[in-house]
Amino acid sequence: MFEIKKICCIGAGYVGGPTCSVIAHMCPEIRVTVVDVNESRINAWNSPTLPIYEPGLKEVVESCRGKNLFFSTNIDDAIKEADLVFISVLSNPEFLAEGTAIKDLKNPDRVLIGGDETPEGQKAVQALCAVYEHWVPKEKILTTNTWSSELSKLAANAFLAQRISSINSISALCEATGADVEEVATAIGMDQRIGNKFLKASVGFGGSCFQKDVLNLVYLCEALNLPEVARYWQQVIDMNDYQRRRFASRIIDSLFNTVTDKKIAILGFAFKKDTGDTRESSSIYISKYLMDEGAHLHIYDPKVPREQIVVDLSHPGVSADDQVSRLVTISKDPYEACDGAHAVVICTEWDMFKELDYERIHKKMLKPAFIFDGRRVLDGLHGELQTIGFQIETIGKKVSSKRIPYAPSGEIPKFSLQDPPNKKPKV
Repeated sequence: MFEIKKICCIGAGYVGGPTCSVIAHMCPEIRVTVVDVNESRINAWNSPTLPIYEPGLKEVVESCRGKNLFFSTNIDDAIKEADLVFISVLSNPEFLAEGTAIKDLKNPDRVLIGGDETPEGQKAVQALCAVYEHWVPKEKILTTNTWSSELSKLAANAFLAQRISSINSISALCEATGADVEEVATAIGMDQRIGNKFLKASVGFGGSCFQKDVLNLVYLCEALNLPEVARYWQQVIDMNDYQRRRFASRIIDSLFNTVTDKKIAILGFAFKKDTGDTRESSSIYISKYLMDEGAHLHIYDPKVPREQIVVDLSHPGVSADDQVSRLVTISKDPYEACDGAHAVVICTEWDMFKELDYERIHKKMLKPAFIFDGRRVLDGLHGELQTIGFQIETIGKKVSSKRIPYAPSGEIPKFSLQDPPNKKPKV
């Protein structure tokens, strides 16, 4: 069997960088070169400060960089010298979760490799299998044809996104009835046929994969004349959009139907904890809706650089003219963000937000002081926070007995970062 000695990976982003770093780490006899046209990104991979944050990644890169792991902009030579080129030869979809990507790569549920059903295609499949067999048990390596491999990737993310949208739809019902969505999720998750994974209600899913892959599935279904199937999966995206708009509407309603010129602290900008990735983050959408109403946002995230937040909020579909410069301040710590605020909005489930000194925060906020917990990170603190004096609003639960469940009237329009910037939506 053909033995792979040199691998080239095209693309040094959130997938290519960690994946090939782990391959180099687990296969010291294979030379792995990651190439990209973005010179600044390659320079960052070759520096002490990596371009992405992922727990455990820095240690993996430093263990083999310069030995059998290299980052380069010399794409042509890397391709010519490689025995295997990721992206252009095989279908090897990743099933990584940001925040646990290194653990997922070292101990995957499965590795899926798809290839053409030709002698050449099968030879390439077996060669790649041999690479993964350095650390992955053979029974966890699945081989399929190319279509099955690609559709498996789309279907897996679609099913996960569907579960999130499903529990988020129930969260709206819980708020209207007085039920607690966490209790409902626990009850249904104990059913072994359902399981308890991805039943966490929140302000909505984000990241680079879920929306993209569901929309790819919708597009495929429409192109293949399966409109009923396309509409089914489109509803997963529609429910996610609804959840974000519903949460923003709830903030505005609770703050006496206006946030114009009010200071609102946004805690968390990454789409989930333990990553600096902001792609399709719900924080972008919530910020957009509040900026459209004239709110002054003070944003803090422990891992997202200031420049990235500004770039995301300056997207033509998110803001117009000088909105960001007028309405957005990036804070260096959560206490600074909350100082003088009318409300605190938690958009990312960073563990540190459970440990904050909320008595200190309350003293510096304007009264009445509100907390809107879009990630249910403060569930165990509601009694304490109410004793301090906070008005608590959270996803899928009615916390304060003084307020009635909120049903949005739907004034906030839909928008997508994927859409071309037409007219700026009005709230």
